[in-house]
This record gives sequence, C-alpha cells and structure tokens, in this order.
Amino acid sequence: MSKGSTHPVDEVLPLRQLASYGLQHVLVMYAGAVAVPLILGSALGLTQQQMITLINANLLTSGIATLIQTIGIWKFGARLPLIQGCSFIAIAPMIMIGKQYGLAYVFGSVIASGALTVLIAPVFSRLLRFFPPVVIGSLITIIGVSLMPAAAIWLGGGNPDAPGFGSAANLLLGFATVGITLFIYARFKGFIGNLSVLIGLIVGTLIATACGMTSFAHVGDAAWFEISAPFAFGMPRFAVTPTLVMALAMLVIMAETTGNVLAIGTIIGRPSSQQTLGNAFRADGLSTMLGGLFNSFPYNAFTQNTGLIALSNVKSRFVVASAGVIMVLMGLFPKLGALIASVPRPVLGGCAIVMFGMTTVAGIQELSRVKFDGTRNAIIVAVSVSVGVLPMSFPTLFAQIHGPAKLILDSGIFLGAITAIVLNVLLNRDKQDVGAHENTPTLASNASTEAH
Repeated sequence: MSKGSTHPVDEVLPLRQLASYGLQHVLVMYAGAVAVPLILGSALGLTQQQMITLINANLLTSGIATLIQTIGIWKFGARLPLIQGCSFIAIAPMIMIGKQYGLAYVFGSVIASGALTVLIAPVFSRLLRFFPPVVIGSLITIIGVSLMPAAAIWLGGGNPDAPGFGSAANLLLGFATVGITLFIYARFKGFIGNLSVLIGLIVGTLIATACGMTSFAHVGDAAWFEISAPFAFGMPRFAVTPTLVMALAMLVIMAETTGNVLAIGTIIGRPSSQQTLGNAFRADGLSTMLGGLFNSFPYNAFTQNTGLIALSNVKSRFVVASAGVIMVLMGLFPKLGALIASVPRPVLGGCAIVMFGMTTVAGIQELSRVKFDGTRNAIIVAVSVSVGVLPMSFPTLFAQIHGPAKLILDSGIFLGAITAIVLNVLLNRDKQDVGAHENTPTLASNASTEAH
C-alpha cells in the first residue's frame, strides 16, 4: 500500500458489493445469532411469542452493535470488520440467573455488566503486551479448531438429537456445498470469486429445495413489520449476585474479544494496538448495555466470520457495517429474517468447513513468524493449543465442575489464551524478542490473494 493511500479496511466499496458481501456475512452468522435467545427462551419456559420478541430484539441490537464496532463513535468501536452477536459464554449464567431470580434480573445484570465493561476497558487493554506472535498464533489456531464442532453439527442437520442427523442426504448436501464453494473460489477472480460462500449458500439452498429438504412456508407466516420496544418484559431489576456472575462472564468475553480483534488485525494486515482493544471493549460494553435495554444479551465479535474475511480477502469494515444494516432490517421486518433462516443447516456446515479452516490457516501463518529454534516457543504452542481444544474435543471433561469456574473451563479460547500467556511469561522471561523473526511480514493478510 503506497503512502497516503486508503487501507483496505477503510475502503468504501460500491453499493452492490457492500450489499452482497454484507449479506454473505449475515448468512454465515445468522444461525448462531438466533441460537442464544432460542436456548434461553426454552430453558426459562417462555412462550413462542416471547421468544419471537427475543429473536427480533437480538437481530436489531446485533445490527446496532455491529455498526458501533465497525463505524465507531468517539472511543467506542474498534473500526475493524467485526460482526457482533450474542455471546454463547453468557448462556449458562443467564439461565442460572433467570431460574433463580427471574428474567428482569437477567436484563438488569446484563446492563450492569455492560457498564462495568466500559469502565474497565482501559485497564484490560493494557494486557496487549502479553500477546506476542507466539501467543497470537496459538490463540487464532485454537479459535479455528474450536469452531469445527459447530461446522460438524450444521453438516449433520443442526440437531444431534433429531432422527435424521448425519443422514447421507445431509452429508451429501453439505459436501456438495463445499464443492460448489471451492469451484467458484478457484475458477473466478474478483467480485464473483469473493462471493464464493454466498453463491455456495444459494446454490446449496436451491438443491435442498429441489430435493424437498427445506421449505419457505414459514416465510409467509412471519409478520411484515415488528419492532421490539425497550423493557418489553418489564423494567430491569438489579442485585449483587447476578451482577457479579454476569461480570465474570464479561471478563471471559473480553478475553475472547482480544483473540478476535488480534485475529482480524492479523488477517487484514493492520496489527491491533492497545487503543484498538480498548475501543473494542468499550463497544462490547455499550452494546451489552443496549442489549439489556432492548430485551437482548451480552455481545462480542462472532468468530465464524473471521474465516470469511480470510477466504474472501474483502477486508473493508464498511462491508461488515452493511451486514449490520441488514440485521437491523431483519429485526424490523421478520419476513426477511425468516427468508434467511430457510438456508438448510447442512449447507451452512459445508461453507463453514471452508471458512473455519481458513481461520486455522491464519493462526498457522502467524506461527510461521515465530522463532522456534533455540527458544521454548514450541512447547508453549504445543501445550496452549492442546489445552485450548480440550473443551471442544471432549465436552463432558469438566461436567463435574460447577459455579464460576465452569464459565472459564467451558471456554477453550480463554483457557488457551491464559495458558499461552502464562507459559510465555514463565518460559521466555529471560529472552528478548523471541516471539518473532525481525522484519518478517504478516502472511495471513495475503492468504486469499495467493490462492487467487
């Protein structure tokens, strides 16, 4: 990039590209975006109408949160291509609070923990010095590998308890989507090549429709327009214990946000600074507060979209901002959300195999900058990645652990990050600049370009 030219992350693309690339991001994250309100609503015994209210509120505030993170307001927002959605880390504590205290206390604890996140953002951002390339590379690799169970569940049909889960039809549909995505990516360049995931999703959905594996009937049942009013479930209520529990969840979310911001910074070729992290944390906190006001939940960056950026090589934050606009419209116009929800899970799983793998590749490329000969970095990577994938590889390993510790042990990204940081401090404390070769360029940002 020449001096004075616009960095790709700040490039404003033509409207057609913004809309199509943005839609691609929404299709990738939609299933995860609606999962949190569905799980919480089912656990708390909410009615169908109440769950619809939660979903619409979630989509609306996800869009607003994405706009805050990508466009930025003062010191709020990393101004990076980070798409925001409800964090899965907060599900367990919210269910616990909801069952013991009631839904009003869930929203109260969300608002309070969001405010605390804004306050401690400057302090937490100072931890950036503990993230040299050996830690960043390990963390990004863990993120990519930890996403694969979600891809497998989608590939099998979305519900492991369903009778048809993992059927030949689902697997064939998923791998056909992989083939279509790879064909478009390999044979076309530029605009069409960058839309390989979107085209794979559309063609896969058409194949599923022709085979009777999906239906658009529920689109007709959805309302044309609906808005989630603030405090739809009553005024939020506050108590010390629920607030402390949710604050702990937000600390884990902030650790994951650190990994996501560093991963995106690596992929787009703009390493994240302490200020970037602080702004990202403030945006998470502000969005979480808005979530509590508008009947929604804590927010952080959705990891699955990191792989899409690496695959498409479209780095503009305004593309992700357009995805935020689409989510706002989905929250206001339920028919649009119902249409997007028609994408079959095996089709999503097929595209996820490619995208999540690209996230892992970004981690491997970051590790390629690390000096291993004559250092202890190899053991740091080996142990941190192994520990990080434990919750994913055998989920029942920590089933006997309860309480606050459960939040930490269930997060492979948090476990891997803590392990890598501690090992790096202990094993490399007598070394200087052992994390990377000097003057070695960031490779992850060129991954898609080289493939094309």
